[in-house]
Amino acid sequence: MIEARHLRVLRAVAATGSFSAAGRELGCTQPAVSQQMKALESSVGTPLLVRGGREMRLTQAGEALVRHAAGILAGLTAAEEEVAAIAGLRAGRVRLVSFPSGSSALVPTALAALRAAHPGTRVSLEEAEPPRSVEMLREGDCDIALAFRYEGAAGAEEGDGEWDDLVVRPLLTDRLVGLVPQGHRLARTPSIGIGELAGESWIAGCPRCRGQLVRVCESAGFTPRIDFATDDYPAVVGLVGAGLGVAVLPELAVESVRAKGVRAVSVEPVVRREIVALTLPDLAQVPTVAATLDRLAEAAAR
Repeated sequence: MIEARHLRVLRAVAATGSFSAAGRELGCTQPAVSQQMKALESSVGTPLLVRGGREMRLTQAGEALVRHAAGILAGLTAAEEEVAAIAGLRAGRVRLVSFPSGSSALVPTALAALRAAHPGTRVSLEEAEPPRSVEMLREGDCDIALAFRYEGAAGAEEGDGEWDDLVVRPLLTDRLVGLVPQGHRLARTPSIGIGELAGESWIAGCPRCRGQLVRVCESAGFTPRIDFATDDYPAVVGLVGAGLGVAVLPELAVESVRAKGVRAVSVEPVVRREIVALTLPDLAQVPTVAATLDRLAEAAAR
């Protein structure tokens, strides 16, 4: 195996014409230069220098290796500088995947703080709901996934063990709130039981939120009649505001939408979802990823 330090010695010997002069240039002794040249010749399996009296010249193999050494050492130096820049947060890239309400409520603040602190770091953003976002992380298509999971009707979290192989950074706990049209009979009620909406037309959100809605309603003794379903939170709010039904959405989603003609009310039983940032154990050690996780946690704490 050819080592970079041996190539540097060879170039110095070729440039200066002697071991002693190369040693002075490299800041080491003449015997150390001789020893490293012998090690290099042993690695390549052929003589690289012809030693004759005071004269020293390169063999054909030595000339070839010196010619390539310039490009090899330049590439290695560039690689070392780039890695040092990434490690020092002067450069680097983070691929972030987030669900829509996280994208609007948490990501902008976090990325603005990250750019202010580390302007050389580039972040790309793609939207996906869990579990797809978590699959993307495991498949290597992103570095950080913002995800959520709901508490079960009995209080136990769904999906126990689903993130055991990942680094989980808790961000915040988000509760579900009811949305009703402003003219609805329960619009002025500060808190309602989910069963009071049993006969209503329902507007459901993303598939995971939809599944949670059905579970909560069924635990209250009824199955919701879902007339509209959309992954677009502003569309859910708009449909409620138009008087086409009621909905239950995460509070974070409601905060990110300008709710016109809609009243938000507390719903019993209280249902919460845990919002987290996920990454792989090895990625958690990458400075740019660690810095992004810190900024997401700071944004969630505001």
